[in-house]
Amino acid sequence: MKVVIIEDELASSRRLQRMLTTFNYEIVASLVSVKSAVKWFQNNAHPDVLFLDIHLADGLCFEIFKHVKITSPIVFTTAFSEYSIKAFDYNSVSYLLKPINKERLEKAIKKANTFYKNEKELIELKEVIENENLRVYKTEFAVRIGKRIKIIKTESIDCFYSEDNASYLKSSNSNYIINEALSGLETKLNPKQFFKVNRKFIVNREAIETVVFLPIVDLKLN
Repeated sequence: MKVVIIEDELASSRRLQRMLTTFNYEIVASLVSVKSAVKWFQNNAHPDVLFLDIHLADGLCFEIFKHVKITSPIVFTTAFSEYSIKAFDYNSVSYLLKPINKERLEKAIKKANTFYKNEKELIELKEVIENENLRVYKTEFAVRIGKRIKIIKTESIDCFYSEDNASYLKSSNSNYIINEALSGLETKLNPKQFFKVNRKFIVNREAIETVVFLPIVDLKLN
């Protein structure tokens, strides 16, 4: 069985690839954005199954369907909260919550073949996701530590920051590199939990212990 993965988190993509290869599935492409996905599907035969993350670096995955007609069964992958995932259950969508396990993976693939026969549900799902009252935010991040993948819950993250053209998250006095720019992260995080201090830091409100106000120095030119 040939598989395509569209996922902008490198650690999550590699973890899924390893799991799929244990089932003897062939990964024919691993893509990271709406733009790269559209180009690939316009020039290649569609796979037996498509694993598709909802939020990609350059927009919602539904933008792909505006440019190409996907003929593959779809399994949506997401780190959405349990509250928001009710929208998926209502629409009988084949989905996987991160972190993904093998048992759910097998069930999702079987369900995908049934779901795609009803294209109306794809349109309904898009409307639910874009509904402001059901806006969803990331609840966890997958980071790579050597050959392992570690899942970190957002509530345990103190902050995200950029340094030397790379992005990091800080949790429990440890720093982990992530494959996302801070500019893209801001829309994926719950604004009630995180806020952007400046262009280099996004801070968890619960991690703030003290706020220090510095005096404003009035510089007078002679």
